[in-house]
Amino acid sequence: MSELRFEISMSLDGFVAGTDQSEQEPLGRGGEQLHQWVVRLAAWRERHGLEGGETDASTEAVERSHENVGAVLMGRNMFGGSGPWEEHPWDGWWGDDPPFHMPVFVVTHHPRPPLVMRGDTTFTFVTDGIESALAQARAVAGGKDVALGGGASVAQQYLKAGLIDELRIHLVPILLGDGARLFDNLGDVRPTLECTQVVAAPGVTHLTYRVR
Repeated sequence: MSELRFEISMSLDGFVAGTDQSEQEPLGRGGEQLHQWVVRLAAWRERHGLEGGETDASTEAVERSHENVGAVLMGRNMFGGSGPWEEHPWDGWWGDDPPFHMPVFVVTHHPRPPLVMRGDTTFTFVTDGIESALAQARAVAGGKDVALGGGASVAQQYLKAGLIDELRIHLVPILLGDGARLFDNLGDVRPTLECTQVVAAPGVTHLTYRVR
């Protein structure tokens, strides 16, 4: 069976976004610092239709994140907007040609017809829970793995349910002090993590864990 792989950038004090997230600042105050290591890379910029960029020890981490992936999962917060779609029309942060180029399933409380974009990206909005979203993603992934994006809330739900197979944390040496903490709201669940790889790179350390 295909695996569920989750990866995210996190501050040294455990936050994956700052305070006061909004449409103007989707990562909250200071949250953009979490991704400075990746936006300068040629491997990332090419997928987003941008020119130039660097190559360093993080390049392999970016390339690995796309290997053997057949579908993507994300929460409503990562897709963007809030409330019923009729009141807040929103087609995502990425314009009309998102960088996924595969089916994407958005976990949300608000129903909406599938959103077909350029480049073979289709957003399907799932309102009947995380297990249903994962089942639908696996059904179209063609035996490949499913990548889980963010944000923190949906990641916590999948962790709590024991559905994540691999966890990749891009640890950035900054202190945000407050915001969305990755490992909150897990209740009594304490996943056992086996570290399988550590890669030090400029401005970030890439940590890979198997979730037992």
